[in-house]
Amino acid sequence: MRLTVGTAGHIDHGKTALVKALTGIDCDRLIEEKRRGITIDLGFAHLEDGELQVSFVDVPGHERFVRNALAGLGGIRTMMLVVAADEGVKPQTREHLQICSLLEIPAGLAVLTKADLVGDDLLELAQLELEEELLGSPFEGAPIVAVSSTTGRGIDELRRRLLELAQRDEPDTSLVDEPARLPIDRAFHLKGLGVVVTGTLAQGRIRPGDALELLPGGGSARVRSVQVHGADRDEASAGERVSLQLAGVELERVARGTQAVEPGAFLATRRILVRCRLLPDAPAAITGAVPIRFHLYASERVGKLRPLSGSPLEPGGEALCDVRLDRPVAAARGDRFVVRRPSPQRTIGGGLVLDPQWIALRGGSLSSALDALAGNDDQALRHFVERAAERGAELPELARRFGKTRAGALERLQAQVQEGHLLEAPAGPGHERRWLSPGVYRRVQERAGAVLRDYFERQRMALGMPKAEAITAILGRRGASLADVYLDWLRRDRTLRLDGERVALPGRGSALTAQESTLADRIATGFAKRGLAAPSFEEIRAEVNAAPKVFEGLVKHLVGRGDLVRLPTGLFVSAAALAKLREDLQASGWERFGVGQFKDRFGLSRKWAIPLLEYLDAQGVTRRVGDDRQVVRRSA
Repeated sequence: MRLTVGTAGHIDHGKTALVKALTGIDCDRLIEEKRRGITIDLGFAHLEDGELQVSFVDVPGHERFVRNALAGLGGIRTMMLVVAADEGVKPQTREHLQICSLLEIPAGLAVLTKADLVGDDLLELAQLELEEELLGSPFEGAPIVAVSSTTGRGIDELRRRLLELAQRDEPDTSLVDEPARLPIDRAFHLKGLGVVVTGTLAQGRIRPGDALELLPGGGSARVRSVQVHGADRDEASAGERVSLQLAGVELERVARGTQAVEPGAFLATRRILVRCRLLPDAPAAITGAVPIRFHLYASERVGKLRPLSGSPLEPGGEALCDVRLDRPVAAARGDRFVVRRPSPQRTIGGGLVLDPQWIALRGGSLSSALDALAGNDDQALRHFVERAAERGAELPELARRFGKTRAGALERLQAQVQEGHLLEAPAGPGHERRWLSPGVYRRVQERAGAVLRDYFERQRMALGMPKAEAITAILGRRGASLADVYLDWLRRDRTLRLDGERVALPGRGSALTAQESTLADRIATGFAKRGLAAPSFEEIRAEVNAAPKVFEGLVKHLVGRGDLVRLPTGLFVSAAALAKLREDLQASGWERFGVGQFKDRFGLSRKWAIPLLEYLDAQGVTRRVGDDRQVVRRSA
């Protein structure tokens, strides 16, 4: 049973001294901190009692170091708000409390330090002021303990309350089964050990030997060893303060704000859709894109925030906003963040990540997208699939947007399929299984019907539309990889009919008139009479006395019907003549032959011999061997 506690409060209110009184560990590790007597960066300590484990992240209280404080508060589960009894609530008390509220830290308690410096009356007034400050916050009614780190007053009671919180704390145990995610808040090099990083493990497990991806940047590292509070461990799990010794990475690649994650499980992004709440004491409403500092876990990015509602985001209000960052950050739906004004630096709001891969939309598309993404995770999942359009969404990309395991994402997808909200496209050559929106498929259906009707209006004599042409016209580039799936669905829905390599409308047959049918027979006979070396189009067209467009349409009709064959170079020849050629080759006794032999035997010019041989190669009648051909004998 473990609990991660973060201190909060104004400078010089005794946070570090309090942690030392509780644990015996001095969190001020920097020479500058010792010299100046103030906390500048994060400090760490721990308290254990049997199976109970309390980790402390001690944060600086000076307003200049709020960015350092934010780096440590992202993964904590309990806020310990520290207020000096002799000074009361101060500006950084309020700002730290606001930050903890925006991060929705699950629990909290308050501590009145330096109780030995005031009398009972002043101590009571300080407690009343602190209770009043907590009103309206998520920590309203939290326990308040008066202590003195100097005399030891109240320290045992505070330690007991913290251990009770650790015992009662019910963290989301499902986080342990999610992909590993360690926001790094400290990185350094130890002689003989190499690169070491620390952080609060946000989710998942990490073991020695694990491979980790470093985001943003896309580098990788291998875990040499795992420690929790200085003790070697075979495994660290979500909620614990973790120290990792890494191999295969340089120190500059793991600066504060980097996340060490399970490979392929998260994405780095610069464009995010968020739900942002502006603090009531924010200096002004936000009417357009404003500069911000964006804090997510231990990362800090410069960017701009813009409300999408078209109305100003007023102090105390909430709105869906577009965030654009100068550099990528690893984010997932459900992450909490804090927004600060760059100059003068001040916390102005924060909220929830809704879409870590936000793409700007307009009009009705924007409105429907915002409605879906502001809803529950199932609604967001359906939106992500719909945005994938005809291409369909694959499991890994959907899991990354939520920062969830593929197994968890798959379970949610299958439930949506069973409820009829999504369609599942089975895996095929070159692609994994994908998920599609029923609305997208309905649009494909409508497009398929319109494409085929338009084609047969223009090509009245055609028996079918070439399959490749139909796929391009109906699905374009995005859906081409799922062509077989779409065509099978459209066939089952009787939107179209498949005839080999042709696509037709159900129930549609030959559209020839009696006169055209007679003319087609005459054209077929004309080609058949000439055998393998048919005359030019113009010669046969003149012979049957057909108009050019009619003649071209009938030739395509005859190809579709199988009476004529179009050779690779565009020449046409009678199918019956080709059948006889195949029989003659089988009966020739040849094993191998050259182009000259072929021309002489069948009385052909090179213009006809080469395309005929290419056709025979494609049909498997012959096989090219150097400059010769080998006859492929039919089995008995």
